[in-house]
Amino acid sequence: MSAPIIDFNRPSLAGKELEYIQDAFSRAHISGDGYYSKKCHAFLETTLGVRRALLTTSCTHALEMAALLLNIQPGDEVIVPSFTFVSTVNAFVLRGARPIFIDIRPDTLNLDETRLEARLTPRTRAVLPVHYAGVACEMDTILEITARAQVPVVEDNAHGLFGRYKGRFLGTMGALATQSFHETKNITCGEGGALLINQPDLVERAEIIREKGTNRSRFFRGMVDKYTWVDVGSSYLPSDILAAILFGQLEAWESIQSRRQHLWETYAAGLSAWAAAHDVRLPYVPEDAQQAYHMFYLLLPSLEIRTRLIQHLKDRGIYSVFHYLPLHLSDMGQQFGGRPGDCPVTEDVSDRLLRLPFHNALTTSDLEQVISALHDFTF
Repeated sequence: MSAPIIDFNRPSLAGKELEYIQDAFSRAHISGDGYYSKKCHAFLETTLGVRRALLTTSCTHALEMAALLLNIQPGDEVIVPSFTFVSTVNAFVLRGARPIFIDIRPDTLNLDETRLEARLTPRTRAVLPVHYAGVACEMDTILEITARAQVPVVEDNAHGLFGRYKGRFLGTMGALATQSFHETKNITCGEGGALLINQPDLVERAEIIREKGTNRSRFFRGMVDKYTWVDVGSSYLPSDILAAILFGQLEAWESIQSRRQHLWETYAAGLSAWAAAHDVRLPYVPEDAQQAYHMFYLLLPSLEIRTRLIQHLKDRGIYSVFHYLPLHLSDMGQQFGGRPGDCPVTEDVSDRLLRLPFHNALTTSDLEQVISALHDFTF
């Protein structure tokens, strides 16, 4: 009898999601900003301590809202790590911005803050640190540099919900931050996101942009007699069905995070000696960061070894994946001037990084099987 398949990712229920879906239908409001959307907003605002949280249909759309809020115009520049998902860049390119790619640190794989000041120009309109794997960027330095230049920071916190930097939740330090609730994230509703607003003067316009450019939210709060079209915008509201799923997960956030911490620490304990013996690097977490336990990855000695290891695991029913390809070397990235050698750490890491199965439904037996398969691999 063959061993069971161990998926790289598998969504799972955490609490009362199905009950809340049924309740949402009983309330006869399953479009956007219903009962469960408001519950999610309140939860995020209270738990994280942000000025305003607004659910969106995806983290991509939250980033697009951020670009609109910052009035990004053609010719503006935004500084972004090359080692990130394309949405981080696309949202700003859609407004006509030019991405200025910056390399990552070799330890955390986050934006290299020592290279940031040299990338700033009079055309810089935003800096987008990405908290890779839910481990904090060096935010004090980033915020100090951007404050001097009067450039806003947008935290791409797709990986980092409930992670912390020096005691502060990720997503609470930039003018804006974005969250993802995609199927692969710790907390999920399948497809979804949120915009976190920390700069008070952006709140009202964010609500307008999210409501198709209308002041509908102010109308429902009794602040205007009628609502009308007042600005640019789009339809960024998720269904209250998705919000019901999300609230069921958010309620269980502490148990979810505890489970993922156990998974991460089990991998680390089972692989530390093996990694040291074979020149494999495990994830690094600085002392002043409390990670979000979003993923567990390996940095292997070479692309050739990674390719063989992926197949070795697949032959044993274990599905592992690589991650980002350098955006500056993509077809679009090269149109913006990206060339080989521009971001050497990104180029190196992209070839060697491998993500192991990591999701809330993994069992102890699954972990043992993955760890055993890695120990059996011949370098």
